[in-house]
Amino acid sequence: MNIAIIFAGGSGVRMGAGVPKQFLEINGKPILIHTLQLFQEHEEIDRIYLAMNEDYIRYAEQLVQDYRIDKLAAVVPGGVTAQDSIYNALKRAAGENPMDSIVLIHDGVRPVVEYEVISDNIAAVKQYGSAITSTLCYETILVSKDGNTVDHLPLRKESYSAQAPQSFYLKDIIEAHEAIRRTAGGYENMVDACTIYNALGKQPHMVAGNRGNIKVTTPEDVYMFRALLQYKENEQAFGFGLTNRLAAKMNRYRKKEDRK
Repeated sequence: MNIAIIFAGGSGVRMGAGVPKQFLEINGKPILIHTLQLFQEHEEIDRIYLAMNEDYIRYAEQLVQDYRIDKLAAVVPGGVTAQDSIYNALKRAAGENPMDSIVLIHDGVRPVVEYEVISDNIAAVKQYGSAITSTLCYETILVSKDGNTVDHLPLRKESYSAQAPQSFYLKDIIEAHEAIRRTAGGYENMVDACTIYNALGKQPHMVAGNRGNIKVTTPEDVYMFRALLQYKENEQAFGFGLTNRLAAKMNRYRKKEDRK
């Protein structure tokens, strides 16, 4: 069983919008729906759990119905922090699925992850037990405690950006969450599953992500997302630079036809 855990708890503060950023409509669809459809259309994903602010659950359920996201198993009320919300969704999934299921934890406002990256996450968990989607940094990374002076400057060739999905066996990631929840600091400074694993001395496996896998957080990100959508539409309409995702889907279709 392969399960997507989608966290959509943003408030839209940094976006400056009147609605949470996951509900902003881009090209006629809410960002959250763009994201959910990536997992809905992926043939290796069996079920989806969505964690979000309880105030928006009814609206989200209506959207899911309108856009026929039929892999959705449940919309789970969020918690105090993002990691509390994800934990709630993991616990709900654990009550309804085998503990050796693979879970892919993903941001509801990260709507451009490639089909192959999802597949690579699943394959990496099967082989290594974990998968952290990441991309090599093209800019120099500065580490600073006060925001004014540079404390450390890691080598660019050794610097990566952790993205999503971040994937694990269901049993392993729940145990990691519960271990962190038992510590004095709890989820303090635990920004994602990768941080949780690292804090416990574990070494998750890295998987190469696509560079367009942005997290839509600011108005500038909205413009970038629109541009990426336009680029993909042009690829499909005019045939130049055919996306790996589309090519893979066509190849799978051909194989199915050959087996008939």
